[in-house]
Amino acid sequence: MEEARPIARCIDIHTHMVPAHFPARPGGAELPWPEMRHRPGEAEVMISGKPYRTVSDACWAAPKRLAAMAESGVSVQVVSPMPELLSYWLPAREAAVLCAHLNDAIARLVADGAGRFMGLGAVTLQDPAAAARQLETIMRVPELRGVEIGTHANGTAIGDPRFEPFFAAAEALGAAIFVHPLRPAGMERLVGPPALEQIVAFPCETSLAIASLMTGGMLERHPRLKLVFSHGGGAFGLALPRLQHGWTVLPALRAQMPQPPTEYARRLSFDTLVYDACSLRFLIEQFGADRMMVGSDFPFAIAEREPARFVHGLALDEAAAQAIAWENAERFFAKG
Repeated sequence: MEEARPIARCIDIHTHMVPAHFPARPGGAELPWPEMRHRPGEAEVMISGKPYRTVSDACWAAPKRLAAMAESGVSVQVVSPMPELLSYWLPAREAAVLCAHLNDAIARLVADGAGRFMGLGAVTLQDPAAAARQLETIMRVPELRGVEIGTHANGTAIGDPRFEPFFAAAEALGAAIFVHPLRPAGMERLVGPPALEQIVAFPCETSLAIASLMTGGMLERHPRLKLVFSHGGGAFGLALPRLQHGWTVLPALRAQMPQPPTEYARRLSFDTLVYDACSLRFLIEQFGADRMMVGSDFPFAIAEREPARFVHGLALDEAAAQAIAWENAERFFAKG
């Protein structure tokens, strides 16, 4: 590959926010409701009165985010909620209150960013019909381009037919959907510190979600869905050849998927957050440079600190580097 010119523009599609404050717990009910305990420059996110995560004020303060972007070479951030805040385990009525608060907070952050942010909202996926209606509202907000969703809702994979109302609405509205792992399967198999959830279980969880969209027929019924998966699609890049071989030799699998898995995979997009140049080159070869977008996981501890430099370090040809750095994201998150 020839030496690429420095990347002049970079859109980071995988960044999270936490609002500075949360609404009061509805009706005083005993719910796993979030709250914030502030300290100088940071806050403790509390859920059910217990510490969940310490976050910096870059989660909600536009000036802090903009300063960090200048250091990392990022031109624009796509901002989505911290995944735990999606709260699919809450009753849908109460969860709708939290989602509305998140969506308002993200819209305000985007408005404060002077064109440097794009927003993704949250919906109550535990109630797919309500989620479809909420998505219609979200897509009328200029600052929001779509939604972040988890890989499952209370153990039901997103490829399950019960989510049909939501995905039908998303396709009709042209909404961008960022899929992030959440409360992954297999936690009982992990041996070691709690951080293994994000490090080891997330990639497997994402692969399961992508496969469910194929084998459940969701991608067949809705070919125009705009889906991008975090962490490079997790383990799916390696699972895809196995799924393709199974489709070739197993009639039952072909009955579930009229088209080859590789064909469905070419409709999906993925971020670059794999922390390793060899792994990212594999994904580019597997899915195509036109299906990859920069992701960092800002502002959390596991973040890729210089995502633009990471892509530039691959020494891709200029067209591929620019596509991954910003062109794909600009097109994917375009509205209307």
